[in-house]
Amino acid sequence: MDLLEYQGKQFFASYGIPVSDGEATSSVDEAVAIADRIGYPVVVKAQVHTGGRGKAGGVKLAADAEECRTHATNILGLDIKGHIVEIIWVERASDIAEEYYASFTLDRSAKKYLGMLSAEGGVEIEAVAEENPDAIARIHVDPVEGLSEEACRAWVAAANLNPQATEGAVDILMKLYTAYVDGDADLVEINPLILKPTGEVHALDAKVSLDGNAIYEHPDYAQYDATQPRDEREEAANEKGLQYVGLEGSVGVIANGAGLAMSTVDVVNQVGGKPANFLDIGGGANADVMAGALEVINNDPEVKSILINIFGGITRGEEVANGILEAMKRVTIDAPIVIRLDGTNATEGRAILEPELDDKLMMEPTMLDAARRAVELAQG
Repeated sequence: MDLLEYQGKQFFASYGIPVSDGEATSSVDEAVAIADRIGYPVVVKAQVHTGGRGKAGGVKLAADAEECRTHATNILGLDIKGHIVEIIWVERASDIAEEYYASFTLDRSAKKYLGMLSAEGGVEIEAVAEENPDAIARIHVDPVEGLSEEACRAWVAAANLNPQATEGAVDILMKLYTAYVDGDADLVEINPLILKPTGEVHALDAKVSLDGNAIYEHPDYAQYDATQPRDEREEAANEKGLQYVGLEGSVGVIANGAGLAMSTVDVVNQVGGKPANFLDIGGGANADVMAGALEVINNDPEVKSILINIFGGITRGEEVANGILEAMKRVTIDAPIVIRLDGTNATEGRAILEPELDDKLMMEPTMLDAARRAVELAQG
């Protein structure tokens, strides 16, 4: 789950990280009221799940109420890379002496957390890495051992931050690490992390990506899930608890397991077709789950055929077969369905499906054969 900036700042603040005073709103009048409360000058910022807000006119400095009203009016409803601004964040403007970059994420190859810190903040870290890789100080943290203050201080020293920023940076980085771990985040990033003329260190921006699989441990994360950008298909799938990503092709894909679903999407491309979606039904392929999956795909008018690719592990083939047949009784399917069923009790499952096969329900022995048939049907 990717958080909007204001959500990220609220998330940081809950871990004691200093952020700018501000409030979010969808109203021009309320934006002015917020600015009046926190004091001018203020910055009015578009809240969208994309970068490039400043270049698109989505970040503006306001010296008084009149300017705040003008900027709020112009930014609300603004289209930034296909994202329409529905929320703005109004915050107290900060004086900046220097800008830094700080983040934590997971280095899968090292099987450790990766911290990155640079004295060159305020720009894309990718550009810094390409043009001046030595400007980024990296630290690998063993999840079992955690980040010690001693290691954090050495990391700050290696980044060559202004000595005036050392204490504040160490304090924020230790808290940022706690937020990353305890908050079950995939990424926490501050860019820029600023040093004020007064010597204080402060998070001026917030980029946070949370692990959606950990939402059961954090009931309050439901508020973040509610603001995730989804099209109508993805919203319907989310309501049914399905892992779905909408694509632009004509072959609907249903598979059990993310790896198999991705492989199925690849094979559809390989044989000359275009997948309409990625849909992982997980370990369950019972009638309720299958009916929900078929309903979501069937509601996509671009889908011309449906490929169901199941490899039974814990899930047994006869359960899958019965689930598919029961689901088809509940949902009126417009597109023809091609099934590939393999794995545990696949023979029994195929035997259940065999008498029901016709020009709307077909079965193929391999994933490649099933993908070819589904593509042929989609192409008419």
